Amino acid sequence: MRLKIEHSTHYHFETPVDYGLQQIRQTPKTGAQQNIAFWETRVDNGVKEVTFHDHHNNLTEMITYGDGAVDLTVTCAGEVDVTDTQGIVGPHRGPAPLWLYQRETPRTRARAGVKGLLRSIDADSTLEGMHKLMLGIGETIKYEVGSSMSDWTAEDSVEAGRGVCQDHTHIFIACARQLGLPARYVSGYLMLDDRTVQDAMHAWAEAHIDGLGWVGFDVSNGISPDARYVRVATGLDYNEASPVSGSRVGGDGESLEIQIDVAQQ
Repeated sequence: MRLKIEHSTHYHFETPVDYGLQQIRQTPKTGAQQNIAFWETRVDNGVKEVTFHDHHNNLTEMITYGDGAVDLTVTCAGEVDVTDTQGIVGPHRGPAPLWLYQRETPRTRARAGVKGLLRSIDADSTLEGMHKLMLGIGETIKYEVGSSMSDWTAEDSVEAGRGVCQDHTHIFIACARQLGLPARYVSGYLMLDDRTVQDAMHAWAEAHIDGLGWVGFDVSNGISPDARYVRVATGLDYNEASPVSGSRVGGDGESLEIQIDVAQQ
């Protein structure tokens, strides 16, 4: 299936920006289950300085802006061919070593609440256990838009009993690593059944399972990714896979508008 995607981010500042720097991670990965037919990044009122692949093999674009600018627009768009592999991504290919994905981060540290979710996991195989973990988190931690803070940890969401896809993903990763499995965060695009326009990218987890390699688990929807999912960036947690990160001097009073369109071509 071919998906057509357009992701537009517009910033407006009440005071001029002296200098700004952003890292953009919005270009889909190419792999066994997806292939980019066409993709481009357009920047209005900014300059794309350099493009590189980071240690998670994320295509990262560095842009600068400023010199008195009060508006910045970044638009990423293209078409991606996607095949349903039942969530199986396949063998680990680096460049980061596989053992790195067993390392906990402040967002994915397993404490009492996270460890408590593991007590009910009883399975005959690792794969079955990960599916039960995915469903168990979804049943315990209510998905509620706007219910969490952007800097919440896995433990914060467990204590609150609610969260969004980012929180579900951090909890799953924390649990999987506690069980000794490499696990990573995935940000990407998801074609929804009821609409094409969205205001945020989606997030899910991947765990590395012997004999299969990386396998995806979307806690928020209770399934492994299918042909509606497009993988974009991966990392130890949200910080390393976020669509945008950066800093600026000046530019007070920021307002932000995001529009994402994902539809079958």
